[in-house]
Amino acid sequence: QVHLVESGGGLVQAGGSLRLSCAASENLFSTHAMGWYRQAPGKHRELVATITSSGSTNYADSVKGRFTISRDKAKNTVYLQMNSLKPEDTAVHYCAAEGGRWYDDYWGQGTQVTVSS
Repeated sequence: QVHLVESGGGLVQAGGSLRLSCAASENLFSTHAMGWYRQAPGKHRELVATITSSGSTNYADSVKGRFTISRDKAKNTVYLQMNSLKPEDTAVHYCAAEGGRWYDDYWGQGTQVTVSS
C-alpha cells in the first residue's frame, strides 16, 4: 500500500518561510504527477502546485513567485518551498500523487501551516 507522509508545517510570521516535504513509500514519479493542495477552514480544497512525471510545474496564481515545488527522485520526496508567507496561506496542506487514467491517486494526511500577521 502506498503512503505519503507530509512534514514541515508549523507556525510562522508573515513574510517568513517554510519547506514542506512529502515522502512517498515507493517511487511514483514515473507514473504520477505530484501535487500540493491546501484547505482553509470553511473553504474548498484548492490546488497549490503540481509537478508532472516529466518535471513540468504549475502553480496557483496566488502563490506564483513565492512557492516552488521540486522533487528528489532518489529520496522519493516532493518539496514545497514557501517564501513570503501571508496569513491567507494558512491552511492544512496536503500532498497528492495523481495517477491520471491508468493509476490510483494517493493522498497524505496533511500538515498544518499557520501564518500569523
